[in-house]
Amino acid sequence: MTYNTGMGEQTQEQKPDPESFGQRVTEKLFIRMWRIVKNHKLKSILVVLTIWIGLEILTLPFGDVRSLKAKNPGETAFMQEHRERAVAAGRRFRVSQQWVPLSRVPKHVINAVIVAEDGSFWIHNGFDWDEFKESVEQNLKERRAARGASTITQQLVKNLYLSSSKNPMRKLREWILTWWMEEQLGKRRILELYLNVIEWGNGIYGVQAAAQRYFGKNVDDLTREEAARLAATIPNPRRYRADAETHYLVRKSGLILERMAARGL
Repeated sequence: MTYNTGMGEQTQEQKPDPESFGQRVTEKLFIRMWRIVKNHKLKSILVVLTIWIGLEILTLPFGDVRSLKAKNPGETAFMQEHRERAVAAGRRFRVSQQWVPLSRVPKHVINAVIVAEDGSFWIHNGFDWDEFKESVEQNLKERRAARGASTITQQLVKNLYLSSSKNPMRKLREWILTWWMEEQLGKRRILELYLNVIEWGNGIYGVQAAAQRYFGKNVDDLTREEAARLAATIPNPRRYRADAETHYLVRKSGLILERMAARGL
């Protein structure tokens, strides 16, 4: 569109630039928000934290947890993490995993794992608060993370959906999913999932793959001593091998067998 300047020249009418207009609006909003934050710091921090936590909760895989009633999981978060580390280091990553139903796992294998990792598994609701309290007291006393307190359900949640990091938000996600998993799945299903997905060495996942790798047999044929050895390596499966004759493994597996006997298992 043009108009006559009265001097015989035609000049194009100037239109507002949408990009500069949007930039000015954004700047005004930013200034206004900054003033609100500056004048109400504590309230603003609480609002941001509330929104952040709310978004974290909304993105949790509630539906996927519920679906585990009828289907087995695919690649877990821990498997993905291990794969990415291997690729970054230029190493090949192979997964050895063979799914077995809980009915095929001998009772002494189940008992060894429970005694070693979560003695109150059958009676708690996903959290062992007594163990948690003792863990906090010991860690404060030694001023380091000397003792953990994660239940089997918490460990399963971390393996399936989270990571090995220890930031507070990851812990919050873990607690919420642990509660949800206990609500949706029975104890036997949780245990079945756990025994089939946890790591038992580099690329070795699940008790069947571990039994074959370390003892050359199926899980059905594991002895009490072999079951105790497998359970003893769960906290650090890349450092300890179930078939190694190390001081740690002999002592830890012996302790597990003693606890099993003391409980009449």
